[in-house]
Amino acid sequence: MSSYTIMPTISTSFIALSAILVAIGWRLIIKRRREAHEKTMIAAAIAAVLFFIIYVSRTIFVGNTEWGGPDHLKTIYTIFLVFHIILAMVAAVFGITTLTLAFKKNFAKHRRWGRTTAVIWFATAITGVTVYVLLYLLYPGGHTKPVIDAIFG
Repeated sequence: MSSYTIMPTISTSFIALSAILVAIGWRLIIKRRREAHEKTMIAAAIAAVLFFIIYVSRTIFVGNTEWGGPDHLKTIYTIFLVFHIILAMVAAVFGITTLTLAFKKNFAKHRRWGRTTAVIWFATAITGVTVYVLLYLLYPGGHTKPVIDAIFG
């Protein structure tokens, strides 16, 4: 694995791990295993933060990868990428809100927010992994450049 793909592979692994931990945490709370749920969800949040740190570091120091696939798919990919970015921003805000409600022991609101947050987080993780697969596995070879140039060409 080259230095070109190692950071995206690691960051994508953390976001996938985060989604898996959210699913496990959701199952734990359904089984009324509150302490295990709390620990699992904190681990999910840590995995998400690690993803974010690696992603931002790569963006700052290396840039982002532009589309390397066929030109006829570029518009579809760009729309998908913008959808993923918006979804990720919403998921981050919802995630922070849900965690804050839990730490403040406002469990009624935490429960309501948590369901929605988990679904949004799953969609974000799935679309994020899809972006990774498209850029690094199916259509590798796009140049690395700053984020605005990579998105809007």
